[in-house]
Amino acid sequence: MKVAVVGATGMVGEIMLTVLEERNFPLEELLLVASERSVGKKLVYKGKSYEVIGLETAVAARPDIALFSAGGDTSLEWAPKFAAVGTTVIDNSSAWRMDQSKKLIVPEINGSLLTKEDKIIANPNCSTIQMVMALAPLHKKYTIKRLVISTYQSITGTGVKAVRQLEEEALGQEGVKAYPHPIHKNALPQCDVFLDNDYTKEEMKLVHETHKILGDNSIGITATAVRIPVVGGHSEAVNIEFEKDFEVDAVREILKQTSGVIVQDNPSKSLYPMPLSAAGNDAVFVGRIRRDTSHPKAINMWIVADNLRKGAATNTIQIAEYLISNDLI
Repeated sequence: MKVAVVGATGMVGEIMLTVLEERNFPLEELLLVASERSVGKKLVYKGKSYEVIGLETAVAARPDIALFSAGGDTSLEWAPKFAAVGTTVIDNSSAWRMDQSKKLIVPEINGSLLTKEDKIIANPNCSTIQMVMALAPLHKKYTIKRLVISTYQSITGTGVKAVRQLEEEALGQEGVKAYPHPIHKNALPQCDVFLDNDYTKEEMKLVHETHKILGDNSIGITATAVRIPVVGGHSEAVNIEFEKDFEVDAVREILKQTSGVIVQDNPSKSLYPMPLSAAGNDAVFVGRIRRDTSHPKAINMWIVADNLRKGAATNTIQIAEYLISNDLI
């Protein structure tokens, strides 16, 4: 198996290498790919040094799989070129997610949709992935009618520039800004740019991607996405209205039985998910599970995950593992 990591020098690319090593991914040849300014740089994988190559060189090498985390513009230009030489591209950008000809995949939920003909596969947005991991089994059982979502998102979702801004502001230093306002000791009700409907792109990703992954456009969804000065992961407060009656204990039990989900829900002992404890983990953590006292068929829950792992790198690699294990490569 010849695998290319496109965007290997970026924040998610580095985590991809970590996850590939941790999961002992079955590769025989590794290509580390980045923009021209990074060509020649050395990176280490499993104790061996690799030289970063450019995109043209990588396409010419005809890898079996290309794991992309290099931005939407790069993906739009280069993913089809890889696909044309027979490479299966798993893309972590927003470029292909809402393309009706491309699959949007969380393996635990809809991996069965994949076929050998899928040469460009979209990885969902980080905040969507962790939420649908908890929602999918509940939708199957009770049918979700409406979602009200508030996210509290890590600066790592923006990238290295945002991390540097927080660090510099904490030290009282001036530097390059990733955000229009200070992020240290602050909360910004803006993730990505605003659209004509006054929602941000991040908020609308939660709407459209959830519809596509769950295969149900009838679900009413509204979201507010907030950036907070946290490094470990994204948190989400989600209010779910079901079509059917439910018992809270039954909901909790369904989530406990869901692969990839860990329930942390003991308020009397202050046990609930937090970014600090989710950091470095591949699981999605769910807690604060409680009936909505204002609505007989609604429930609240708190969902946390490391956005760079299950929200990005790990889900991408799990898609590749699914393809291999099901002989789709």
